[in-house]
Amino acid sequence: MDLFVVIALLVIVSAVFSYLNARFIKLPGTIGIVLLATITSITILIVDKIDSSIADYLGTLAKNINFSKAVLNILLGFLLFSNSFNLDGRKLKKEMRPVFVLSTLGVIISTAVFGFLLFYVAPVFHIHMPLIYCLLFGALISPTDPVAVSAIIRNSKLPANLETIISGESLFNDGIGLILFVIILEIARVGEEKIELAKVVVLIIKEIIGGMLAGAVLGYVTHRLMRSVKDFQTIVLISLALVMGLSVLAVLLGFSLPLSVVIAGLFAGGQSINQDNKEKSHEALEKFWKLVDEILNTILFVMIGLQLVNLPFVNNYWVTGSISIVTVLIARWLSIMLPLTFLKNTLKVNYSNINIMTWAGLRGGISIALALSLPNTPYRHLILSGSYFIVIFSVIVQGLTLNAMINRVSKKTEE
Repeated sequence: MDLFVVIALLVIVSAVFSYLNARFIKLPGTIGIVLLATITSITILIVDKIDSSIADYLGTLAKNINFSKAVLNILLGFLLFSNSFNLDGRKLKKEMRPVFVLSTLGVIISTAVFGFLLFYVAPVFHIHMPLIYCLLFGALISPTDPVAVSAIIRNSKLPANLETIISGESLFNDGIGLILFVIILEIARVGEEKIELAKVVVLIIKEIIGGMLAGAVLGYVTHRLMRSVKDFQTIVLISLALVMGLSVLAVLLGFSLPLSVVIAGLFAGGQSINQDNKEKSHEALEKFWKLVDEILNTILFVMIGLQLVNLPFVNNYWVTGSISIVTVLIARWLSIMLPLTFLKNTLKVNYSNINIMTWAGLRGGISIALALSLPNTPYRHLILSGSYFIVIFSVIVQGLTLNAMINRVSKKTEE
């Protein structure tokens, strides 16, 4: 299928789903679109068994999208930049300690807890996966997805400080999760005995330090360039060039794209680009990136729903999915509880908020993209089906019940 036809069909399907949700279903945008896309995919699978010609177009569309590359190399940069550009830097600075701990130590704890729990629990249900692949699954599913998180909490009743912590954590923990994923995947590929510590250290330095430096330097330069002109079209083009340039450089130089675009967004959006009170370029640029964020969000979640068509249905995929959902929630809860327990004087986060932070830790397209990027092994299908169940559950179930959780916790706190 021609690339333009794929893009056109994707935009048309996104517009139709968005309209149906806004006009009839009236769920929060992301949740409604994922629900419609999932129902459509299930319908395609059923109809395909009856008459394959009817489901050809949407089925072909889903199969022609390289979801992993589209998310990791194209959409991710724009979505992370738009979220960090519009994040309140002053609020983030106040909550930087819990954000830093949860996005680093929290991801590592979650990966380990998820991996070991799955390794010991799954065999009870006749699902067998080596520990290294359980940890690999943990690494790709542990980071909360900034796109899903921002889309859901935007309409939630979260307290301002919690919203900042959860948003900030989701922006930064992708970089750590990706690095863990790459390291564990390499260990799975070559074996523990053959992995070289020096290479791991170089990889971490290159990914983290390289990504942060590239983002900081180019973000600052871009901010200065935008401040030096008043033409809004030029300002928009400069901001687009920043994201696209970092995406290309990340592939060529091997540094972390998530970390680089997040840092660049904070530098570019941290201070106003207005030259005087009459100049509204910064405000207009924020609105532009919010619009980009909402459009790409819609397209991304339509893509997530349609990927069900490509999902290999292993015999025990329902069991795998259910175990994965319970395991990731336990891992998420412990990854917040343990740092709060041992660093309670430093982090200053209320224990009563742990359940809210656990439930607000949504997963999205990045986890599915990483699962799809796995090499063909006997365990790829298990990880992929488990990831899909976790993402759909987190977006639809956790997304729909988040406000109820917030209200329940608030009432208990008041009592």
